[in-house]
Amino acid sequence: MHIDQAILDKVNPWLEATFDNETHRAIEQMMTTSPKELEESFYKNLEFGTGGMRGIMGVGTNRINKYTLGKSTQGVSDYMKKAFPGKHLSVAIAFDCRHNSKSLARVVADVFSANGIQVYLFSDLRPTPELSFAVRHLKCQAGIVLTASHNPPEYNGYKVYWEDGGQLVPPQDKEIIDVIEALDYSEIKFTANESLIKYIDKEVDAAFIESTVKHASFNTPQADKDDMSIVFTSLHGTSITVLPDTLKKAGYNNVHIVPEQAVPDGDFPTVKSPNPEEPEALTMALSLADKLNADIVVGTDPDADRLGVAVRDNNNRMVLLNGNQTMVLMTHFLLEKWRKAGKLNGKQFIGSTIVSTPMLMELATAYGVQCKLGLTGFKWIAKMIKDFPELQFIGGGEESFGYMVGDHVRDKDAVAATLLICEVAAQAKASGSSVYQELEKLYVDYGFYKEALLSLTKKGIEGAQEIKQMMIDQRVNPIREIDGNRVVMVEDYQSSTAKNLLTGEVENLDIPKSDVLIYYTEDGAKIAARPSGTEPKIKFYVSVNAAIDSIDDIPSAEKQLDEKVKAIIRDLNIN
Repeated sequence: MHIDQAILDKVNPWLEATFDNETHRAIEQMMTTSPKELEESFYKNLEFGTGGMRGIMGVGTNRINKYTLGKSTQGVSDYMKKAFPGKHLSVAIAFDCRHNSKSLARVVADVFSANGIQVYLFSDLRPTPELSFAVRHLKCQAGIVLTASHNPPEYNGYKVYWEDGGQLVPPQDKEIIDVIEALDYSEIKFTANESLIKYIDKEVDAAFIESTVKHASFNTPQADKDDMSIVFTSLHGTSITVLPDTLKKAGYNNVHIVPEQAVPDGDFPTVKSPNPEEPEALTMALSLADKLNADIVVGTDPDADRLGVAVRDNNNRMVLLNGNQTMVLMTHFLLEKWRKAGKLNGKQFIGSTIVSTPMLMELATAYGVQCKLGLTGFKWIAKMIKDFPELQFIGGGEESFGYMVGDHVRDKDAVAATLLICEVAAQAKASGSSVYQELEKLYVDYGFYKEALLSLTKKGIEGAQEIKQMMIDQRVNPIREIDGNRVVMVEDYQSSTAKNLLTGEVENLDIPKSDVLIYYTEDGAKIAARPSGTEPKIKFYVSVNAAIDSIDDIPSAEKQLDEKVKAIIRDLNIN
């Protein structure tokens, strides 16, 4: 079986003494029986995307293993010494429920300690937002979490946080990647300095929970909390370690945990995908909610940074909310609380992303606060807090089911967001309303916005090339008309330009470059195309809207907008 020489040139160094015998045997077996797998494993180096470095576990430069993570950790160690000269350096490390997460976290800890850096390592799995919190709480210069979020079981990943508790952003990300790429695998220091590795858990847990309750509680009377029946599922992930205790400390005692999904398990045996964005993931929770006549369902992904929410509609049926809807509900709730407390003076902001619902802009205008938009990925929202120290951050979210309440955590945080949505629900119920009815009121006040997401999975080398070609084609032959409506504006974040197709006027976009195209039509629709930074997918985001005068107009408006979304997707001719 033929193996391309370019691949062999990348494989051969991995057959030298730097790598262990187990690695040698795995490579030799692939060379004999699976040359295609060998090519997939070595044709490129793992890259840092929107959520850090994420990939399939296995042998090779394009896989998650002790060597690729060791090399990244060696690079981070070298960079930390340059960035913080003469400082006593420390790093916090957490990991999720995935296969090999605990052992890989220990490898990462070993490398940091071998480089003379103090390590605070969680003794067992913990949520990603707790790692973000721990970096600042422990006054570390960096943090690492081993997670692949909601990816399939064969994946794992490596996210790097900086001293502000946020993920790596420019210029540190590029500078660190350059350091990592310049390293040889033989330069990795794997021999641990045990005296520099300290295990942490309960003390940080207590501080994290206390901080969460402080930031996401809003004076809900205890009787109203007791009247709120909550079904919660951790989907076999990390949130089980702190989220039930957080709700309890906040005074929510009527919480029912889905028992079949409460045990952490990297195989995620009860779901096709442990992603709360997928309706199927919450099937068991919804069943329990119907059995108990619960008010609300919340499910979190494996590393507890995303949450899915279901509430009862006007016919008492459980309905799933999408990420845009939960984001709008929670942001409005926060804005209203800040307004009533007299804390809004024009020096506040909310944050979101360029592919999320434009409805947030309407909320910001109504409350006299700024709405700042960034690229997909919560690292950009966290960066806003750092970039605008003169402004107070209220909250922010993105369409992909992530939300951040205040700035005590600098990443999307399903623990605080779960508590916040329970506050929204409890206070709505106490006032004779519901979460669903509150959303309907917002549609009347700010416009009825409807969003849809279409994801196409394209795996492997050919898939990556196909996705790349799709974006090239969009740029070479830009769409001029969608569903009978002219495209009036095209934003190209790769060239950092926004072109008005009616006037020919071109403006510069003040957002970092990214492979994203956004079309705006004359009737107010917004369509975005974006390759995923963490999965082998290309995503198309559609947003349409209509003004309505009353809640009674919602059914007909929804039918109209649903048809419009279908027509847009049909017009895009995506396959």
